[in-house]
Amino acid sequence: MSKEAETPNVSVENIYKLDGRVPLSKAIPFGLQHVLAMFVSNLVPVLLVCSVAYVNGKSGGFSATEIASLLQCAMFAAGIGTCVQLYPIWKIGSRLPVVMGVSFTFVASLMTVAQNPEWGYTGMIGAIIVGGIFEGCLGLTAKYWKKFISPIVSACVVTTIGFSLLSVGMNSFAGGQGATDYGAWYHLVVAIVTLVACLIFNFKAKGVWKNLNVLFGLAVGYLLSVIFTVTGVAKMIDFSSFQKTIQEIGFISIPVPVFFKGYIPTFHLGAIITIGIVFLVSAAETIGDTTAVCTGGLGRDITEREIQGSLACDGFGSAFSGLFGCNPITSFSQNVGLIAMTKVVNRFTILMGALTLILASLFPPIGAFFNSLPNSVLGGCTIMMFGSIIFSGVRMISACGFDDRNMMIVALSFCIGIGVTLVDASIFSAFPPLISGIFAGNPVAGVFVVSMILSALLPRTKKEN
Repeated sequence: MSKEAETPNVSVENIYKLDGRVPLSKAIPFGLQHVLAMFVSNLVPVLLVCSVAYVNGKSGGFSATEIASLLQCAMFAAGIGTCVQLYPIWKIGSRLPVVMGVSFTFVASLMTVAQNPEWGYTGMIGAIIVGGIFEGCLGLTAKYWKKFISPIVSACVVTTIGFSLLSVGMNSFAGGQGATDYGAWYHLVVAIVTLVACLIFNFKAKGVWKNLNVLFGLAVGYLLSVIFTVTGVAKMIDFSSFQKTIQEIGFISIPVPVFFKGYIPTFHLGAIITIGIVFLVSAAETIGDTTAVCTGGLGRDITEREIQGSLACDGFGSAFSGLFGCNPITSFSQNVGLIAMTKVVNRFTILMGALTLILASLFPPIGAFFNSLPNSVLGGCTIMMFGSIIFSGVRMISACGFDDRNMMIVALSFCIGIGVTLVDASIFSAFPPLISGIFAGNPVAGVFVVSMILSALLPRTKKEN
């Protein structure tokens, strides 16, 4: 074999091709762009779940040091998951330019499980590990079942996820649920300024820079919080907690599994079913995301092997994330949109972004900084994200069509699945406690089950057949 054949073909033009090497001077900034587009969104779900998780005998019982460590692990799990999607291990991974990150899809259900004293944080981790393995196995057998989760079911569930997160966003907007100064004027001011900053940047920025609107809003909101704290208007940031985290963990630290942090996963059937249902929803979303990557970025249809690989990576990657005490990971829609916009699909280029995430996970100060973010700053950023989830769901419903059958599925699944969470839990008194534990406080589970049943039973029109 000649030396020329052995040397990789390095070219800037490869940035628009799936394979091939790209000069590092181009690969690094374009890869970093993918990280910046998802960085904040990758960490916020962990903060939201930690704020209510029942641990150490109380709700929200994590120390600042523990949360910083979990944020480290979130970056690490997202980076490893992205690497496996890009360069598969056996059948795990799609070999597509898919960026993995901590999913907002699970937030509502994870908070329901984590704040339950009977299950708590360790029960949530156990459910994530089991659910991830479940989805991973489903991914390897996707050809046998994917037709049963119809688009209208996925659309109903995605919309419900958005609705179920609105209270989370508004509580953060007002300073955080349970805060002694909940609803104080300075929380509302910071949240509104953060939200307005996100909106202005989104409308004024051009091209791919629009994807950094959340990061810009976060920076503006944090700066205002620093000003309020330094001037004595309100103590919104605890700098001593930030310093303590650095002192206890150090500037460099390797992420470690949850077992070494003193938390042993526990396994509860109710928690596993609750999270397992959302893994089915996540699987449907992943199919949509990877299909969009192929059609929008590569200009072709997705293959069965790519569907299986992407789902397997989603599932087993989430189980891996659970072993480190973190939320499940999944394909990030923000980055799917970025690929469709820029047409940058090169795997080597996106690998640079994944390696950046892994490198960032070695530095606890990054996690400590995000843990110091006031709830009102998070509220200003996330409320727009949660609203966009509702919009995505409505758009999915619209794509399915507004015929009588779909109208009936949407109407009844929302009325029953969401309705039972708005009344007293005693509505389930005639059922085993397990049923109440799954459906009483979790609209996502109810909507999924009702929409699945209706989708299977209601006759299809000739056009659908």
